[in-house]
Amino acid sequence: MPRGLERLDRETLVGWLRETDPAELERLWSRADRVRAAHVGDAVHLRGLVEISNHCVRDCLYCGIRAHSPGLARYRMAAGEILECAREAKRLGYGTVVLQSGEDPGLTRAFVSGVIRAIKSETGLAVTLGLGERTDDELAAWKADGADRFLLRFETSDPALYRRIHPSLPGAPSDRVAQLRRMRAMGYEIGSGVMVGIPGQTWDILARDVETIRDLDSDMVGIGPFLPSPRAPLGGSGAGTLRAPADEQVPNDELTTLKVVALTRLACPEANLPSTTALATIDPASGRELGLTRGANVVMPNLTPSRYRVLYEIYPGKAGLHETADVGHAVLERRIAAIGRHAGTGPGARGR
Repeated sequence: MPRGLERLDRETLVGWLRETDPAELERLWSRADRVRAAHVGDAVHLRGLVEISNHCVRDCLYCGIRAHSPGLARYRMAAGEILECAREAKRLGYGTVVLQSGEDPGLTRAFVSGVIRAIKSETGLAVTLGLGERTDDELAAWKADGADRFLLRFETSDPALYRRIHPSLPGAPSDRVAQLRRMRAMGYEIGSGVMVGIPGQTWDILARDVETIRDLDSDMVGIGPFLPSPRAPLGGSGAGTLRAPADEQVPNDELTTLKVVALTRLACPEANLPSTTALATIDPASGRELGLTRGANVVMPNLTPSRYRVLYEIYPGKAGLHETADVGHAVLERRIAAIGRHAGTGPGARGR
């Protein structure tokens, strides 16, 4: 039996991550939900996601839009198309639009600046960027143009495991934690997070991931199961070469992901935690609801035009792939109401 939930040291975190007793886990679920209600309330903030480009210079071993993904048609949305999606977010009552892409140099500093300024001028929405590892000059310019938040998952806190799954570009060592800290100094709200069940991820590494999230004092934390694309090396037999010993390898399942969501809520009471699309993908029937009742308070409905959405194939079988924006919005509102919660209004800053 793990120790109490008041002080989450490494040993306690590992104990809860390994826990399988339903009665004990109910203690964890209940505590996480109470902390969520006390610190961020019952509102579920809806943030409109727009996948603006599937070009990427990285070759991450799990991702379907990696640079050398075979047979993938590439796209990059025009500024007018992105602005139309922001208008849709405004019409649906969302307070934030999230612009996400692969790490695409074609999304230039000037192009992104123009998009940010247009969205802020016409809609007033909060703008969140998720554009990968970018230069400080770009980041500072986009902040000055009105960007509010930047999402950059560090994926795993273990440097050796990170290097195995996420090769650096020549001459450009990858240090996502350092970029997150620099962005915080620039005035961004920062969002980060991890994947659960990466081949080679042990229980101790996953506990350190939660500690790193807490140390970063992240404003938003995205936690989802490791779902490799069949286009990528770790989507096939390659995963077996990295796996930790059977009793130490973290599974990429729903239960473990929910435990990390709950423990993150306890470690970061005021952070915004999405119930992720990846969680809904492995459990279409109730994944989102379980996330929301175990500490999460954000959902990110997809507003990407359907002709592009099917090409943003970072992992297979993504939830909501063929829903229109209106249908997806209506479904989410019904599911949120069914668990006694309500959709939030406004940008949904940390702690609100």
